[in-house]
Amino acid sequence: MRFRHRDRLVHLAYCTNVHPAEDLAGVVAQFDRYAVPVRERLGAGLLGLGLWLAAPAAAEVRAHPERLRAELAGRGLEVVTLNGFPYDGFQRPVVKGAVYRPDWAEPERLAYTADLAWALAALLPEDAARGSISTLPLCWRTRSADAALAALDLLAIELQAVESATGRRIRVGFEPEPGCVIETVDQAAALLKDFDPRYFGICLDTCHLAVMHEDPREALDKLGGLPVVKVQASAALEARDPAAARRELERFVEPRFLHQTRAGSLGADDLDEALAVLPDDRPWRVHFHIPLHADPPPPLSSTRPVLRQALAEVLASTDADHLEVETYTWDVLPGRQDDLAAGIAAELAWTRDTLIELGLEEA
Repeated sequence: MRFRHRDRLVHLAYCTNVHPAEDLAGVVAQFDRYAVPVRERLGAGLLGLGLWLAAPAAAEVRAHPERLRAELAGRGLEVVTLNGFPYDGFQRPVVKGAVYRPDWAEPERLAYTADLAWALAALLPEDAARGSISTLPLCWRTRSADAALAALDLLAIELQAVESATGRRIRVGFEPEPGCVIETVDQAAALLKDFDPRYFGICLDTCHLAVMHEDPREALDKLGGLPVVKVQASAALEARDPAAARRELERFVEPRFLHQTRAGSLGADDLDEALAVLPDDRPWRVHFHIPLHADPPPPLSSTRPVLRQALAEVLASTDADHLEVETYTWDVLPGRQDDLAAGIAAELAWTRDTLIELGLEEA
């Protein structure tokens, strides 16, 4: 989906890391099962995908991008952004901390991201200004930030080579996330300030922003010259009164994903740990992506107001033009879920309506 901003074209997509697929055939199968029904429900002539390609699929598309390009075009789908955070196996029964490996201190991460950059350059629509790739915030906090940063010089060379060979600029956005070397926007600005802003910036995940209790306006003011390459529109789980919400919070404990939890400046690396150690006399925010259009059961709530404020601030003060709805937790939400295509369409409809309220026009 495309929108006209006063000075640019803004692309809205949904992230396909919600679907399990490790090879190109699996990725293409998703299009007919999910993406086309989502597009039809929205009445959209063109639907954007924030495509997740596991490492084997990324190498396959880099070698032969023409097949995927044709499969997308034939279904009214387009790709301007890739999610390069999970390397593979993102919908395994247990993911947890494995999602951070390989990290930027390991050569596999550089090779994977290079494959994504070359593949995306071949998939971009002709009228897209540029492409974007979101990636992990260097590494988990117990790993070496120095070794991770050293790899970025090699990534810069690769991205320059892509632009020189194809004429398409690909920007990589490092995604602040609780528990990692880069948890906050100001940490990203400090660690990445010496890298070329033509190719490097941040991916602003609004769930993570909320969990870290960052104010969107204040966070953007700390960026300096670092661009917002991409926004992941997402909402966190919030318990304003954790003592009263304990029973409902327990229902969100699950084995697949890591759910970092923050109670002000205090934190835990997963929700079950939080329930055991965090004080319940102050609000909690949990890294559990909640569908954008729906509220969790009371007394829980979502950080949707933070998301809306972040969208308003980003559109007003940055050149960000890639927005991606990233709710990958549908399968682990408590209770029986609606049809996935219907849920994704409802999230995109909420986001579309919000963008229009903020002054954009659907293209």
